[in-house]
Amino acid sequence: MATMTTTPALSAEQIQELLALSAEADSVELKLTVPESHQVSTIQGLGLDPLEAQIRQVFFFDTPDLALDSQGVVVRARRIQGKGNDSIVKLRPVVPHELPEELRASGSFRVEVDALPGGFVCSGTMKGTPPDVLGSVRGKRPLRQLRHLPRASRNLRCHVRSAKSIVGDLSHWTAVRRAAFDRRTARQAG
Repeated sequence: MATMTTTPALSAEQIQELLALSAEADSVELKLTVPESHQVSTIQGLGLDPLEAQIRQVFFFDTPDLALDSQGVVVRARRIQGKGNDSIVKLRPVVPHELPEELRASGSFRVEVDALPGGFVCSGTMKGTPPDVLGSVRGKRPLRQLRHLPRASRNLRCHVRSAKSIVGDLSHWTAVRRAAFDRRTARQAG
Protein backbone atom coordinates (compact mmCIF):
# COMPACT_ATOMS: atom_id res chain seq x y z
CA MET A 1 0.00 0.00 0.00
CA ALA A 2 1.32 3.44 -0.94
CA THR A 3 1.90 5.97 1.79
CA MET A 4 0.93 9.63 1.49
CA THR A 5 3.31 12.38 2.52
CA THR A 6 1.76 15.31 4.36
CA THR A 7 3.10 18.76 3.49
CA PRO A 8 3.17 21.24 6.37
CA ALA A 9 0.36 23.79 6.21
CA LEU A 10 1.02 27.51 6.22
CA SER A 11 0.45 29.27 9.53
CA ALA A 12 -2.20 32.01 9.77
CA GLU A 13 0.62 34.58 9.73
CA GLN A 14 2.16 33.06 6.59
CA ILE A 15 -1.24 33.03 4.85
CA GLN A 16 -1.65 36.74 5.63
CA GLU A 17 1.84 37.44 4.27
CA LEU A 18 1.10 35.41 1.12
CA LEU A 19 -2.16 37.30 0.53
CA ALA A 20 -0.45 40.66 1.08
CA LEU A 21 2.32 39.76 -1.39
CA SER A 22 -0.27 38.51 -3.90
CA ALA A 23 -2.07 41.86 -3.78
CA GLU A 24 1.17 43.62 -4.81
CA ALA A 25 2.19 41.05 -7.43
CA ASP A 26 1.50 41.02 -11.17
CA SER A 27 0.87 37.27 -11.11
CA VAL A 28 0.60 34.28 -8.79
CA GLU A 29 1.65 30.79 -9.85
CA LEU A 30 0.58 27.69 -7.97
CA LYS A 31 3.27 25.06 -8.36
CA LEU A 32 2.93 21.42 -7.49
CA THR A 33 4.35 18.07 -8.36
CA VAL A 34 1.95 15.31 -9.32
CA PRO A 35 3.35 11.81 -8.73
CA GLU A 36 3.48 9.75 -11.93
CA SER A 37 0.95 7.30 -10.47
CA HIS A 38 -1.62 10.15 -10.19
CA GLN A 39 -0.94 12.04 -13.42
CA VAL A 40 -3.68 10.43 -15.52
CA SER A 41 -6.38 10.98 -12.89
CA THR A 42 -5.17 14.57 -12.35
CA ILE A 43 -5.30 15.33 -16.08
CA GLN A 44 -8.79 13.87 -16.28
CA GLY A 45 -9.95 15.66 -13.12
CA LEU A 46 -8.77 19.03 -14.46
CA GLY A 47 -10.35 18.37 -17.85
CA LEU A 48 -7.06 18.73 -19.73
CA ASP A 49 -6.26 17.23 -23.11
CA PRO A 50 -2.60 16.15 -23.30
CA LEU A 51 -2.65 16.49 -27.09
CA GLU A 52 -3.32 20.21 -26.69
CA ALA A 53 -0.28 20.65 -24.44
CA GLN A 54 2.44 23.09 -25.45
CA ILE A 55 5.92 21.58 -25.57
CA ARG A 56 8.64 23.65 -23.87
CA GLN A 57 12.37 23.09 -23.67
CA VAL A 58 13.83 24.89 -20.67
CA PHE A 59 17.48 25.66 -19.85
CA PHE A 60 18.75 27.10 -16.57
CA PHE A 61 22.14 28.79 -16.33
CA ASP A 62 24.59 29.40 -13.52
CA THR A 63 28.30 29.61 -12.87
CA PRO A 64 30.02 26.28 -12.14
CA ASP A 65 30.11 27.12 -8.42
CA LEU A 66 26.38 28.08 -8.42
CA ALA A 67 27.14 31.67 -7.44
CA LEU A 68 23.86 32.92 -8.91
CA ASP A 69 21.80 30.39 -6.99
CA SER A 70 23.49 31.41 -3.75
CA GLN A 71 22.42 35.02 -4.41
CA GLY A 72 18.80 34.19 -5.27
CA VAL A 73 19.30 34.78 -9.01
CA VAL A 74 17.67 32.51 -11.62
CA VAL A 75 18.65 32.73 -15.29
CA ARG A 76 16.47 30.75 -17.67
CA ALA A 77 15.99 30.49 -21.42
CA ARG A 78 13.34 28.41 -23.14
CA ARG A 79 11.96 27.41 -26.48
CA ILE A 80 8.17 27.26 -26.70
CA GLN A 81 6.33 25.26 -29.35
CA GLY A 82 4.49 27.63 -31.69
CA LYS A 83 5.67 30.78 -29.86
CA GLY A 84 9.46 31.01 -30.18
CA ASN A 85 12.01 31.86 -27.50
CA ASP A 86 12.03 33.73 -24.23
CA SER A 87 14.46 34.18 -21.39
CA ILE A 88 14.35 35.65 -17.92
CA VAL A 89 16.53 36.87 -15.12
CA LYS A 90 14.70 36.40 -11.82
CA LEU A 91 15.71 37.69 -8.41
CA ARG A 92 14.21 36.20 -5.27
CA PRO A 93 13.08 37.09 -2.79
CA VAL A 94 11.91 40.66 -3.41
CA VAL A 95 9.53 42.93 -1.51
CA PRO A 96 7.20 44.47 -4.13
CA HIS A 97 6.62 47.84 -2.45
CA GLU A 98 10.38 48.35 -2.06
CA LEU A 99 11.00 48.15 -5.83
CA PRO A 100 11.46 51.45 -7.69
CA GLU A 101 8.44 52.63 -9.71
CA GLU A 102 10.52 52.89 -12.91
CA LEU A 103 11.35 49.19 -12.66
CA ARG A 104 7.73 48.23 -11.90
CA ALA A 105 6.57 50.35 -14.87
CA SER A 106 8.83 48.49 -17.32
CA GLY A 107 6.88 46.31 -19.74
CA SER A 108 9.52 43.59 -19.43
CA PHE A 109 9.46 43.44 -15.61
CA ARG A 110 6.97 41.53 -13.46
CA VAL A 111 6.54 40.71 -9.81
CA GLU A 112 5.48 37.10 -9.30
CA VAL A 113 4.49 35.06 -6.27
CA ASP A 114 5.18 31.33 -6.53
CA ALA A 115 3.10 29.30 -4.10
CA LEU A 116 4.09 25.68 -3.68
CA PRO A 117 3.30 23.02 -1.12
CA GLY A 118 4.60 24.21 2.22
CA GLY A 119 5.89 27.64 1.18
CA PHE A 120 5.98 30.63 -1.14
CA VAL A 121 8.43 33.15 -2.57
CA CYS A 122 8.08 36.56 -4.28
CA SER A 123 10.29 37.25 -7.31
CA GLY A 124 11.19 40.15 -9.58
CA THR A 125 11.52 38.98 -13.19
CA MET A 126 12.94 40.66 -16.31
CA LYS A 127 11.89 38.95 -19.53
CA GLY A 128 13.30 39.18 -23.04
CA THR A 129 13.20 37.49 -26.44
CA PRO A 130 16.59 36.11 -27.49
CA PRO A 131 17.05 35.13 -31.15
CA ASP A 132 18.54 31.63 -30.88
CA VAL A 133 18.32 29.82 -27.55
CA LEU A 134 19.13 26.39 -28.97
CA GLY A 135 22.17 27.66 -30.90
CA SER A 136 23.52 29.29 -27.73
CA VAL A 137 22.98 26.19 -25.60
CA ARG A 138 24.58 23.92 -28.22
CA GLY A 139 27.65 26.17 -28.38
CA LYS A 140 27.03 27.38 -31.94
CA ARG A 141 26.53 30.93 -30.63
CA PRO A 142 28.03 32.47 -27.51
CA LEU A 143 25.78 32.55 -24.45
CA ARG A 144 26.23 36.31 -24.57
CA GLN A 145 24.00 36.19 -27.66
CA LEU A 146 21.10 35.76 -25.24
CA ARG A 147 21.45 39.54 -25.39
CA HIS A 148 18.84 40.78 -23.01
CA LEU A 149 20.28 38.82 -20.07
CA PRO A 150 23.13 41.23 -19.25
CA ARG A 151 20.85 44.29 -19.55
CA ALA A 152 18.16 42.73 -17.41
CA SER A 153 20.62 41.62 -14.76
CA ARG A 154 22.18 45.09 -14.63
CA ASN A 155 18.73 46.64 -14.16
CA LEU A 156 17.91 44.24 -11.36
CA ARG A 157 21.28 44.69 -9.68
CA CYS A 158 21.06 48.49 -9.87
CA HIS A 159 17.57 48.63 -8.44
CA VAL A 160 17.48 45.76 -5.99
CA ARG A 161 20.91 44.63 -4.76
CA SER A 162 24.35 43.80 -6.05
CA ALA A 163 25.06 40.43 -7.61
CA LYS A 164 27.99 38.93 -9.46
CA SER A 165 28.10 39.18 -13.24
CA ILE A 166 25.23 37.19 -14.69
CA VAL A 167 26.76 36.23 -18.03
CA GLY A 168 30.27 35.01 -17.46
CA ASP A 169 31.20 31.38 -17.22
CA LEU A 170 27.70 29.86 -17.56
CA SER A 171 26.75 26.24 -17.98
CA HIS A 172 23.20 25.04 -18.60
CA TRP A 173 21.20 23.28 -15.94
CA THR A 174 18.79 20.50 -16.64
CA ALA A 175 15.05 21.00 -16.15
CA VAL A 176 15.23 18.67 -13.13
CA ARG A 177 17.27 21.30 -11.30
CA ARG A 178 14.29 23.67 -11.17
CA ALA A 179 12.25 21.62 -8.71
CA ALA A 180 15.12 21.53 -6.23
CA PHE A 181 15.74 25.25 -6.70
CA ASP A 182 12.09 26.18 -6.06
CA ARG A 183 11.90 24.14 -2.87
CA ARG A 184 15.14 25.55 -1.54
CA THR A 185 14.27 29.21 -2.10
CA ALA A 186 10.65 29.14 -0.97
CA ARG A 187 9.71 30.30 2.50
CA GLN A 188 8.93 27.03 4.22
CA ALA A 189 5.95 26.38 6.44
CA GLY A 190 6.64 24.87 9.78
